[in-house]
Amino acid sequence: MSALLPTAFATAGLLGGYQTARATKNRQLGGAVLAAAGAAAFIGWKKSAGTGTALALTGTYIAAFGASHPLAKKMGSWPAVYSVTAGTALASLVFGRARK
Repeated sequence: MSALLPTAFATAGLLGGYQTARATKNRQLGGAVLAAAGAAAFIGWKKSAGTGTALALTGTYIAAFGASHPLAKKMGSWPAVYSVTAGTALASLVFGRARK
C-alpha cells in the first residue's frame, strides 16, 4: 500500500494542478497545487524507496509537468496532461516501491 499513496499524490498534483489553473484562471494557484502534491509524493517516495529514488521520481514529476506544455500543442491540453500523468504514475508504481 505504501507505493500507492505517493502515486496518488503525484497523479492528483498533475491533474489537479492543471484543473485548478484552468478553472480559476490562476496559474499560480495551479502551481501551488502541483507543488504541494509533489512535496507529499516526495515524502512518500523517500519513506518507501529512499532519497535517491525519491529525487529521481520527483524529477520525473517535474519533467512531466514541463513536457505537458509542448505536448499540449500537438495533441490538446487534456490528452497531454493525461499522458504525462499516466507515465509518472507508472514510474511511481514501478520504482517507488519499498526496497527489500
